[in-house]
Formats: sequence, structure tokens, C-alpha cells
Amino acid sequence: MFQDLIEILILSTIQGISEFLPISSTAHLILISNLYDLKTSSLLIDISLHLGSLLAIIFFFRKDLLDLGNNQKLLYLIVIGSLPLIIFGYLLHSAEMMYLLRNIKVIAWTTLVFGIILFFSDQRKISQNISTNLSIKHIIFIGLFQILALIPGVSRAGITMTAARFLKFNRVDSGKISFLLSIPALAGASFLGLKDVFNQSIEINYLIIFAIVLSFFFSYVTVKFFLSYINKFSLNIFIIYRIIVALILFYIIYA
Repeated sequence: MFQDLIEILILSTIQGISEFLPISSTAHLILISNLYDLKTSSLLIDISLHLGSLLAIIFFFRKDLLDLGNNQKLLYLIVIGSLPLIIFGYLLHSAEMMYLLRNIKVIAWTTLVFGIILFFSDQRKISQNISTNLSIKHIIFIGLFQILALIPGVSRAGITMTAARFLKFNRVDSGKISFLLSIPALAGASFLGLKDVFNQSIEINYLIIFAIVLSFFFSYVTVKFFLSYINKFSLNIFIIYRIIVALILFYIIYA
């Protein structure tokens, strides 16, 4: 029992922190699960972790979401921007192609390449903001970039922020766009997961509740910290982290 709780704590911490940072939660969960051969790692636990993150982001942006009735343009843009990922994600999931990408070589290269692309995007000068400049062309561009997040190591938060920064949105607004787009993405991932376990016997036990609560906590704290951080600093610390992780993985693979 104690070992199970420790494993859920590890998985919840990784999910909560890495889901909303530009470092790829999927890659980290795959690597840690393989490295330590976690016994509690399962589809149902994975759904619980994503559900915790989804509830956290909804709670954090509750005022913005409640105000969407008065800002139907933003609601419309978020829906449009989410469609490419939802459609391609469903097609890949249905074709059972998602698992072909879940390997250490793919993660190593995507972690490095998309970390470097994030660096170049973060050098763009600011000329756009979410309240007045976000348009359907912008959101489609960001939404198409978000499709790449289906590849482990790319990072959904990272690639959406990369696209937004290329479009000259400031870091905080890029983060907000990424977070708002994460709601349909997390909801979609949870739905697909539930679809797979629908015909199975589901037992709501303490591990599932523990995973949801901890993932919620770490996700909420991460979002709050990250928005405060990027209001003052660049994304270089995350880029450096990605390069270091990639180099370690290259050493493991090719040494």
C-alpha cells in the first residue's frame, strides 16, 4: 500500500508539473515509468492524472471561463484551435498508431529539436496580445502546430507557446492561449481513455482519488508559478533543461 502511494505521488508530481511546462508530460511519464517499472502505472491511473490537471486548469481560469459567455469570440477561437488536435488525435488513437511513437529515440530527438525551435520563437519581438489581436488565422496556425504534440517529447504546452511566440504574442499571453487550449486537449485525452476502459470493470479506489487530488494540486501550483515566472523571465531555463535531458537520452541510446 505504501509503495503504491509513493508511486502515485511520483506520477502525480510529474503530470502536474510537466503538463503545463514546455517540457512534455507524456515523455516524462513514459521515461519514469520505464526507468522504475512502476506497478501502479495503468490506463485508469493515466486518465485520473489527466483529469486532475483538467480540473486544476478549469479552476484556475474559472473566472475567464465563466466570462466566455460575454466573450464569445474567444470561446469560438478556442474551439476552432482545438479541432485539429482532437481530429488527428482520434484518428491516430483509432488506428492504434500512438504507441509506435512512445519510444526513447523519438523522445530524445523531439526533446532536443523542439527545444531549439522554442528558443528561436522566444526571441521574437512582442507586437500582439490575446485580448485585441488573437484572430482565427492565429488560432488555426497554433492549432495546427498543436497536432505535433501527439508525438511524445514535443510538449503540447511547448509547441503551442512556440507557435504563439512566432506570431509575436508576449510570453504571458502565449501561456494563457496554451492553457486555454489545454482544456479541450485534456478533456479529449480523458474521453478517449474512458472509452477504452468503458467495457472493463472499473473500481474507484483510493489510488484513483489520490491521483486526481495530487495531480490537481501540482497542476494548479505549476500554472500559477509558470505565469508569474514568464512575466519576468525568458523560457531559456526550460530550453536548457530539454537540451540536457536530450543529451542524457542520447548517451543512453548511442553510447
